[in-house]
Amino acid sequence: MKPENTIRDKSFDFALMIIELFKICKSQNEFVISKQLLRSGTSIGANVQEATAGFSKKDFLYKMAIASKEARETQYWILLLSKSKLVVFNEEKYLTEIQSSVNILTSIVKTTSENLNNT
Repeated sequence: MKPENTIRDKSFDFALMIIELFKICKSQNEFVISKQLLRSGTSIGANVQEATAGFSKKDFLYKMAIASKEARETQYWILLLSKSKLVVFNEEKYLTEIQSSVNILTSIVKTTSENLNNT
């Protein structure tokens, strides 16, 4: 059994939420932005997973930085869907979750970068 990893678990659970939102979008005939959302929203967890298997601290930092960028992109697509009213959905739960992930990933990237610079 793998040890607990908050961001790995959180990003996996969020990917499942994004798949749910993608289905909602498709049911409301939104096919363009939802594909972008699906790609970026599921990419977060994939990059976190790759980072945890990284072969160096630099590799870990690089993958976590990509995950952070993907999280911010996902936040953008959620806001765009919400503000454009292309799809009716509970945007608050998605925005709350993605903001939490952005905060965690930003902290991981910042701390890892500082640690690498101090060695």
